[in-house]
Amino acid sequence: MTEIKRHHTNTRMSQIVEHGDVIYLAGQVGTAGADVATQTQDCLDKVDTLLAEVGSDKTRILQSTIWLADMADFAAMNAVWDAWVPEGNAPARACGESKLATPEYLVEVLVIAAKA
Repeated sequence: MTEIKRHHTNTRMSQIVEHGDVIYLAGQVGTAGADVATQTQDCLDKVDTLLAEVGSDKTRILQSTIWLADMADFAAMNAVWDAWVPEGNAPARACGESKLATPEYLVEVLVIAAKA
C-alpha cells in the first residue's frame, strides 16, 4: 500500500497531502482585503513554498483550480498567473466564481502536483 503523508495538519485539514508521486495542496488564499493581484501573488508564493517543502516546484503542477469571488477580476488574476507559470509548463486549469470563506478573500488557488 502507498503511504499517505500529511503536513501542517489540524483538526480540519492538511496544507499538504502526499500520496505516491502526487502532491495535493489545500486551497491557498492571500492577504485578506488586498487587491486581487496581490492576493493572487500571495497564493502563488504559498504554493511555491509548500511545493518546495516536499521537493517539488511549479514546473510539476498537474492541475490547478482557481476560485474568484468575482469573475470581473479574471484579467487581473491572469496577469499574475501568466507571469508566474513557467513557459511550456502550464497545468490543466479551471477557474470559476464562488463565494469564498470571507468577503475579504478575492481568490483561492488549489494545486495538484507531481513529485520531482
